[in-house]
Formats: sequence, C-alpha cells, structure tokens
Amino acid sequence: MRSCNSVAENIKPSGIRKFFDIVSEMPDAISLGVGEPDFDTPWHVRDEGIYALEKGRTFYTSNSGLAELRAEICSWYKRYEVNYNAKSQCLITVGGSEGIDLALRALINPGDEVIIPEPCYVSYVPCVSLTGGKPVTINLKNENSFKLTEEELRAAITDKTKMLILSYPNNPTGAIMTKEDLIPIAKVCIENDLYVISDEIYSELTYGGQPHATIAALPGMAERTIIVNGFSKAYAMTGWRLGYVLAPEKIAGLMTKIHQFAIMCAPTTSQYAAVEAIRNGDKDIAEMRESYDERRKFLMKQLEEMDMPAFEPLGAFYIFPCIKKYGMTSDEFATELLKKEKLAVVPGTAFGDCGEGFLRISYAYSIVQLREAMGRIKHFIENL
Repeated sequence: MRSCNSVAENIKPSGIRKFFDIVSEMPDAISLGVGEPDFDTPWHVRDEGIYALEKGRTFYTSNSGLAELRAEICSWYKRYEVNYNAKSQCLITVGGSEGIDLALRALINPGDEVIIPEPCYVSYVPCVSLTGGKPVTINLKNENSFKLTEEELRAAITDKTKMLILSYPNNPTGAIMTKEDLIPIAKVCIENDLYVISDEIYSELTYGGQPHATIAALPGMAERTIIVNGFSKAYAMTGWRLGYVLAPEKIAGLMTKIHQFAIMCAPTTSQYAAVEAIRNGDKDIAEMRESYDERRKFLMKQLEEMDMPAFEPLGAFYIFPCIKKYGMTSDEFATELLKKEKLAVVPGTAFGDCGEGFLRISYAYSIVQLREAMGRIKHFIENL
C-alpha cells in the first residue's frame, strides 16, 4: 500500500477528546472538559429552524450563505466599530473552525511562518501544518495575564513570517486583550506586513464591564485582518455548526472559492435559525453571560479557598488554575483526578507545551455540577 499524507499521520489527536471519550463511559463521572454551553438553543431560534424545515427550505444556499444572514452579521458587527460589505466580505462557514482552515489555506504557502501565541485552541497548529506552513509558537505568561506583548511578537518575527493568529477572549485561559493592549500589536503587524486571523468566537462572553475589542477596528488593520466568529458559544448553537468570516474582499473571495469546492454551503436550516438569533438574541446572550459570570466568581472563590492559584479570567467560560506545586505533570494530575474522583478536566498541555503545570476547567456547567466537582478536587488534593 502507498503511504498516506505524512503531515496528517503525524498530527497528534486532540487532548480534549481523550478525556471526554473516557468519561463518557464512566458511571457517575462529571466532566468539566468540553467547551460547550449547557444551555439549550433559545426556543425562538429553534422555532425558526423548525419553521424553515416545515416550509421545505432544504435547498442549497449560495456558496457565501444567505444574503439576509450576511447582511445581519455585517450590521451586528458595527457595534465593534468595523464596516463590511455583506456581498463581498462575508462568508458563512460550517462553524468557526472551517473559517480558520479556509483562511490559512487561502493565504499560507509552503514555508510561510505563522505565529501562534499559546496556550491556544487545539486546531491552529495542525491547520497551519496541513497547509505546508510552519507554526511558530509564543509561550504566553501567567504573569502577563496570558496577553501577547509587543516584545514577544517582535522576537518571533523572521523574514518568513506571514501571519499572526490572535484568539481573544482566549480558550483555554479566559484572557482578554483590550483596545489598548491591541494597539502595539497592530503597529507591529503593519510594520511587518502581517496578516492576522482574529478568532473572536467568545466575543460576547466578557465580564467585569469590559467589552470585546477587535484588532480589525484599529487604523490600517481591516485590510489585513480575517475575523472568524460564529453562533456556537454566544447563542448555545454548537450542534447547528454555523460560523462566519469577515475579511478583505480579495481574501473573502479566495476563501469562498475553496469553500465552494470543499463544502458547497453551510447548513440551510442553521442559516435561517441564525437570522433569528442575531436579530433577536441579545437578551439570550445577556442572560447566559450573567449565569456564566456567577459560575466564574464561584470557581474563583473555591480555588482561592483551596489555595490553588488562578488568574481571574475575564472572557470565555474557562479558568486555568496552576497545579505546579503538587509535583505532578498536567496529564498526571488530570489522569489521577479522573481515576480517583471521577472528574474530568483537561491538562494544560492539550493547548501547547507552555500549558504544562495548568488545567483547563470549563464553567459551562450548572452550579450544582460545579459545586460537586470542586468538592472532588478538594478531596483529591487533600489526599495527595
């Protein structure tokens, strides 16, 4: 038999799914490992999807997606002080993950370097590798609240650097970057003629009165930034598999061309439901965000009482506590916790080597589950 693609063969499986698969077959286990809202999709959104099916709207849409949905997205994103043309700069994708893959395939040539600050979402490094590009990681620091600094970015740039991937609010750390934080990063990108993929899937989930800021809104950045967002997190629509991209016209056109041959179009039923979500879903987002905030504060207090240090996350729905003082690797800690207490969390190394010594705990679960889970962690560390 001939060999398969060597890059695909050498990609490591997701460290998140490993623990999810084990816990799914373990009675009485609790999982805080998956980044999925525990809320049901709001009824008015589900109703719109049902209505679309009842009306027989089961056809292909245009490759770019429903014109009505693209118009709503561009209008909605004006709240972040950016303007996009719905006809030529917006593409509906199968989740945000497809948007990331399309952007990389449209822009990266073999040998191009892509800077990826870590810890980060698990798909960035593999997707860069599959294009023939070279992932160049930056180890973000807890003492900097896991924010990318100008100095770190400059030190990583070479004459082969073509792109930076930003992911704020961040998975797994919960870190955010404000407009003031992004200004020096934008300056470096312009000086070095870098593209930026800005993964903003958690844009609506920020806390403490700090609104989301997009780097695309800064002077000189819209023409070099690809915004990736979607409906999974803010609207509790993970299974609907719907995302979108906002990008300069030429880049959006290239991405649409790849999407046309690989996917055809995003799910039609999901697109009709998404029109309703984006038009009338702000109240739903506010209610879910308030609940996540309560859970966030609960976990911070519990971890503090256990003397398990964790910087305060201001976005997404994850907390990233440090477990270095227990003398175990992240994988060892997570494995033993699952075996002895039937509680699944994700080792920090699933998000890059610099995640060693940390765990990712998702608080997209009920207070009841979180309270029980914290009790199990407390019992575990007391018996180490």
